[in-house]
Amino acid sequence: MRRYYEFAVVVVLISILALVLLKALGRASNEMEEAGVQADVAAIRIGLMEVVAHRETFGGSLPKSDNPLDWVASRPGNYLGEMDGVPDSNAVWYFDHQARELVYRFRDGHRARFRLSRDGNVDSPKAVVAGVGLLRLEDQRE
Repeated sequence: MRRYYEFAVVVVLISILALVLLKALGRASNEMEEAGVQADVAAIRIGLMEVVAHRETFGGSLPKSDNPLDWVASRPGNYLGEMDGVPDSNAVWYFDHQARELVYRFRDGHRARFRLSRDGNVDSPKAVVAGVGLLRLEDQRE
């Protein structure tokens, strides 16, 4: 009978450790997705800086579009295009045409929003060249 109690205690301890591990893996997964979004945004910002630097060097005008992905040569692989509402799929990029925001929809449903800035009077001058930059707005939760 004593062995059954020992076995039950071991099973409970392993179950608790498994739950703790699963929670930690979930947090790590969310952090990896956020890191991927930040890497994509960094690549988009570099593309924007290339466009502005080219214009500053050779002249010409900047694109008229408010969609920063119309400005750059490469787009994230999971970019759906311009939309008027929130798509059904998760882990995708899209441009919200009505709000004029580039949006990444996470797997958990919340959205990271970015807006193309064309004026030099921004609070965060990080990655802003000649007044053009990609600014992160407050995330939206569902």
